[in-house]
Amino acid sequence: MVELKGIPAAPGLATGPAVRWEQKRLEIPRYPISDAAGEKNRLTAARARAAEQLHALKAKVARQAGAEEAAVFEAQAMFLDDSVLVGKAEDAIQSGQNSEAAWLDAVEFFARQLADLTAETLRARAADVRDAGQRVVEILLGVKTQASLVLSEQAVLIAHDLTPSQTATLDASKVLAFCTAEGGPTSHTAILAKALRIPAVVGLSEEILNIADKTLLLVDGIAGSVTAQPDEVSLRAFEVKIREYGAKVARDNELAGQPAVTMDGHRVEIVANVGSLEEARLALQYGAEGIGLLRSEFLFINRERPPSEEEQREAYAAILDTMGTRPVVARTLDVGGDKEVPYYDFGREANPFLGYRAIRISLDHPEDLSTQLRALLRASSGHDLRIMFPMIATLEEIRRAKSLFGEARREIATRELEIASSLQLGMMVEIPAAVLLAEKFAAEVDFFSIGTNDLTQYTMAAERGNKRLSHLNDPCHPAVLRQIERVTQAAHQAGIWVGVCGEMAGDLDAIPVLLGLGVDELSMAAGFISAAKQVIRRWALADAQAAANLALDLDTADAVRQAMRSCRK
Repeated sequence: MVELKGIPAAPGLATGPAVRWEQKRLEIPRYPISDAAGEKNRLTAARARAAEQLHALKAKVARQAGAEEAAVFEAQAMFLDDSVLVGKAEDAIQSGQNSEAAWLDAVEFFARQLADLTAETLRARAADVRDAGQRVVEILLGVKTQASLVLSEQAVLIAHDLTPSQTATLDASKVLAFCTAEGGPTSHTAILAKALRIPAVVGLSEEILNIADKTLLLVDGIAGSVTAQPDEVSLRAFEVKIREYGAKVARDNELAGQPAVTMDGHRVEIVANVGSLEEARLALQYGAEGIGLLRSEFLFINRERPPSEEEQREAYAAILDTMGTRPVVARTLDVGGDKEVPYYDFGREANPFLGYRAIRISLDHPEDLSTQLRALLRASSGHDLRIMFPMIATLEEIRRAKSLFGEARREIATRELEIASSLQLGMMVEIPAAVLLAEKFAAEVDFFSIGTNDLTQYTMAAERGNKRLSHLNDPCHPAVLRQIERVTQAAHQAGIWVGVCGEMAGDLDAIPVLLGLGVDELSMAAGFISAAKQVIRRWALADAQAAANLALDLDTADAVRQAMRSCRK
């Protein structure tokens, strides 16, 4: 029996035979050409065909997993039309190189540039560039290296790592679990696995690749462990664990539509993080009581210019109509960091997550922010719309944003257009500076929404996409918990409510602590809603408060998690 420890990437338990997948190496021919125009036409046709495939893949993934998970394929399609990349390849063709070699060399040039960047998430884009580039080469050569990914029966898939295309083209019904040597909890494999509800363990090192095909595996996507060739006792115990876990998930799903109320009658609002109309509809099916984070950037990315006011109004209205009178918290545009758009000049930044992002961009382009605010207001009539501004660090920023909101509201009034009778204006708390001035910010807004992903990375000075620092990026660290406590206390003293919309909101270890700290709303991926509600129902508020006090006095995130698991109801 062999036991391996990795990084839990998608929750769930699975047992089944291993199937190893190894990337086939493409043999790229290199030969002199005499018809440069013909080779350029071949490359143009191959790029167009690759873009068609990527758009089809995007549509498939959007249906299965959600629009945000599918956006990577739109980004890949845009990369294929990058003028600098295409120009570099065509220059090589003009100098006498065949199109396959010229294209691959150009792709590798740009991939290496990305791989040399400081930010881990930007370095990870090198894999996306190579993924899209290889698709074009395969079309030029008339081969398909991914054919071996077709599974004839259910199995646990083992690989060194998986590209977005490889993960998305798998038949999800045949994949019992993913186990990879490389990767982190924010990799594309992890994101898609969570959305598809397939257990995944990543970062298992090269040892996982030594496991032979058809070896029986026990995969624990909750603990991040894989057991190969289990003995009879271990296998039987794991099978019992799977049945108990399955029964728990089924019970949770049955109760998903009911509110989350503690044993002593305290209610917490459980809402969803949403990035498209399709995700809004899915959230209702999973029991969401509203939307706690509407990522408006789904309208802004993968296009050459910002969407018009009318285009935005139609998109927001469709989502608000779907939610009816349930609350919808819409975040204004949040790009920058690892989300760039071609119509804003981001420049070259050594640390983009600490750079030109979110509200900083919007306040530099007030006409675009005003357009978005007018569109939201016009879509709000008859709905419970709440607007929040991301990455607020200073009081000047929130006051400028509020001023633009006031101007937009007055402009809508002059058009004699109806808007919601009651509107709330809030801000995300993601930066320690906002925590330290929480009492002052609470006097400016109607609510706080704590973005624990960014708050954690800024508190710990550890970029969340850097797998070497993953041990530091745990929101259960007492340093983060104390900040949540301070924000919640400041909010309640001012008579406003507090939500959490980072991944922590759906973390079963963290939920009792957040409950005890007084958080009023938890917003999470739709798939976690039923389980989160069940956690809250098993606690009394007084017990959760005691658990939170205990957590605040502990020294490490691991100690907090162990304490919460030991008293899990």
